[in-house]
Amino acid sequence: MKTIKDFDLKNKKVIIRVDFNVPIEDGIILDDNRIKESLDTITYAIKAEAKIILLSHLGRIKTEEDKIKNDLKPVSNRLSQLLNQEVIFVDETRGSKLETAIANMQPTDVLLIQNTRYEDLNNKAESNNDQNLGKYWASLGDIFINDAFGTAHRAHASNVGIATYLPSGIGLLLERELKTFEPLLYNPKRPFTLILGGAKVKDKIGVIENLIDKVDYLLIGGGMAFTFLKASGLNVGSSLVDNESISFCQKLLNKYPNKIILPIDVITGLEANSKTVTRTCFISDILNNELGLDIGPNTLKVFKQYLLDSKLIFWNGPMGVFEIDKFSRGTKLLCDIIAQIEAVTIVGGGDTASAVINMGYKDKFTHISTGGGAALELLEGKKLPALEVIESR
Repeated sequence: MKTIKDFDLKNKKVIIRVDFNVPIEDGIILDDNRIKESLDTITYAIKAEAKIILLSHLGRIKTEEDKIKNDLKPVSNRLSQLLNQEVIFVDETRGSKLETAIANMQPTDVLLIQNTRYEDLNNKAESNNDQNLGKYWASLGDIFINDAFGTAHRAHASNVGIATYLPSGIGLLLERELKTFEPLLYNPKRPFTLILGGAKVKDKIGVIENLIDKVDYLLIGGGMAFTFLKASGLNVGSSLVDNESISFCQKLLNKYPNKIILPIDVITGLEANSKTVTRTCFISDILNNELGLDIGPNTLKVFKQYLLDSKLIFWNGPMGVFEIDKFSRGTKLLCDIIAQIEAVTIVGGGDTASAVINMGYKDKFTHISTGGGAALELLEGKKLPALEVIESR
C-alpha cells in the first residue's frame, strides 16, 4: 500500500484525512492526543512543500445545535500552537469561500476545513459516503492521504469517497498503527496475553473468536466479566450481564478452561455513582442488590502473575467504571503493573486509551492506538473500507 513517502508532494494540494475527534467542553480541548499523533504526517508534508488541506469529523451532527459544540475552530487554534505556524481555518465544508482559500494557498500552508459531519445534515452525505460529496472534496486537491485510523472502519465521503477519485496513500500514523497490529494477528511474541474489559461481551465476540487460538491467556475484567461469571454458574447480583452472550461464554469456558482468567473479587456498589457505599468482596459473596463496578485487589494479583511472563500484551476495555474515581483503581493499578513489564504493550484505543493517558501512563506503553473501533475490527480479521479503496487503486 502506498504511503505519503511514495508521492512527490512539492507544490501539490495534498488532502489529508486526519482524526481530530477530540473531547471539547466550552471550547476547551480536554485531550489533544489525537492532534499530536497527526503531527508527523502534517510536518512531513510541510517539509515536502505541499499545500496541506486537512479534513476531520468531530462528534455527531444531528441538529443545527450540534454544530455549535462540534465546531473545529478550537482544534485549529491548538494545531496552530503545535505546528508553530498559522493554520487557515475555513468555517465551511464546501462553497466559494473554501475554494478561494484553497486557490490562494502557498506551499507549506496548512488549511483546516470545518467538521466534515456538518454535511450529515444534508441527508447524512458524509456518513453515507455520498458520491457527489466525495467527488467534490476530491476536486479540491491533487493527492489524498488517509491518516485517520479512528475512522478507517467506516466508509465515509471524507475517506472512501475522496480516495475513489484521487491518487491515494496512507499517512505515517496510519502506517504505524498497521505495523503495530500485524504481529498480533500473524506472528505474536509469546506468551501473548489479551486483556479485555468494557461493558458488553457482544462487542468483543469477533475479537475473541479471531484471537482465542492465538493468545496464551485471556484476562477478562470490566462489565463483560459478569456475563462470563454468570455463565460459569455464579450469582453476580445486579451487575451488568449481556444475556444474549451467555451461551457463547459457556462454550468458551468449556473449551478453554485454562486460558480464560476471570476476576475472583470485586468492588461493589448499590448504584454506579460517586456517592454509593462500596465494599470489596469475593465474587461468590456479591449480594443480590449489588453491582460489580471494579475488579478487586486479589484479581489484580492473579492478573499480575500471568502478565509478568508475557512478551506481548494487548489491552482493550477498562476494568471498571473508571470515570468514577472510587471505581478507577483497578484500571489504574493494571496500568501500573503493565508499565513495569518488559514486553510489547499495546492499548486498543477508545476508553482504554483515554484512561491510560489521563492516568499518566502515556509514555509507559509501547503503543496507544488512536482508533478503538478500527482496532477491534482489524483484530476481528475484517477488512477496513478506508484501506481497501486505497489498496485497490
